[in-house]
Amino acid sequence: MEKYRLTPCISAEELEKQVNRLADQINHDYAGKQLVLVGILKGSIVFLADLMRRLTMPVEIDFVRMSSYGMGAESCGTVHISKDVELSIQDHHVLIVEDIIDTGYTLRYLVDYLASRHPKSVKVCALIDKYERRKVDFQADYVGIRLEKGFIVGYGLDYAEKHRNLPAICEVQFEEQ
Repeated sequence: MEKYRLTPCISAEELEKQVNRLADQINHDYAGKQLVLVGILKGSIVFLADLMRRLTMPVEIDFVRMSSYGMGAESCGTVHISKDVELSIQDHHVLIVEDIIDTGYTLRYLVDYLASRHPKSVKVCALIDKYERRKVDFQADYVGIRLEKGFIVGYGLDYAEKHRNLPAICEVQFEEQ
């Protein structure tokens, strides 16, 4: 097992501020419309729960489970869907809710995949945009926090399924062995 330590980098208060800001933008942009939120399991659950409670339009929620990481810290670049959206999204406005954009592989794939189901629109809301590691051209429509680098956990984000329950976000710093 690798040894590492966690260093706080984004407080619970800052996360709340960003969720409120994003909800205000989404409420403005989708005023008078119905919205289907599609959360990407497992990382988006905390962010999605906080965000949807601040939305004022009618919303439906569904989830996809996708991976490009496995149990490690590096993306393998191949996207796999193990749980698909069950709601019909045809002729609906869809907002994908994601915890973090890293390489962009997962979101590029999912946006294209959902667009093939003929929704009125497909947009992406990401809590964290870690743009330094982008491998494909992808920009989210709504972004909470932009980070240059760092491997982070907490507020739904994990390292080998650990630390999702932290109320703030911490950087994982691996120790030399």
